[in-house]
Amino acid sequence: MNAVSLEKELKENSYPGRGIIIGRSADGTKAVTAYFIMGRSENSRNRVFVEDGAGIRTQAFDPSKLVDPSLIIYAPVRVLGNKTIVTNGDQTDTIFELMDKQMTFEQALRTREFEPDAPNYTPRISGIMHIEDGKYSYAMSILKSNNGDPSSCNRYTFAYNDCPAGEGRFIHTYKCDGNPLPSFEGEPKIVSIPDDMEAFTETIWNSLNEDNKVSLFVRYIDIATGEFTSKIVNKNQ
Repeated sequence: MNAVSLEKELKENSYPGRGIIIGRSADGTKAVTAYFIMGRSENSRNRVFVEDGAGIRTQAFDPSKLVDPSLIIYAPVRVLGNKTIVTNGDQTDTIFELMDKQMTFEQALRTREFEPDAPNYTPRISGIMHIEDGKYSYAMSILKSNNGDPSSCNRYTFAYNDCPAGEGRFIHTYKCDGNPLPSFEGEPKIVSIPDDMEAFTETIWNSLNEDNKVSLFVRYIDIATGEFTSKIVNKNQ
């Protein structure tokens, strides 16, 4: 698989939906993740990311306009020891709780499926980063309907060890805009990860569709120490 330009991928897709990027900085010293959300409805756009301990959560920007919180209010990022969990829904909690009971990432996700938002059946995308003794690995997952058929859930897990410096993987919920929205297809795409967190954040945020983008979270974790630096960008201020 050839690498793609993350900037080009985002600029040429008005609605990838929600996206997760995980990889390693170009100098090899940082584990990197980014998560963004977009929205087409007023309810989806009425959100911000806020810090929540070592993780983050979504909350309504204007609580008076919140219609249905069930699929839009959740914790996208939680930290369990030396593991960082990133997802597009409340499966973050499922992964956290079941891995805390010694189940694997994949086992935890077998208890879940795509979102019940017919006719889109939005895929649940998830990632987990594991840093231990100076070593870093990660995995990504997508749970999706069988070509729009909600009677069947297709589950895919992609695991990456000995991650090359400067390389990341990008997965998102929707292949493109549409009605209904078509699910992401194939393996997570290979993208470049720079050393500069500010530049990386700016590239992603400025490449997302201006009308549809809502919030962005980026984190760089020092693989040697586990210390991290994070940045949140919200369209609603």
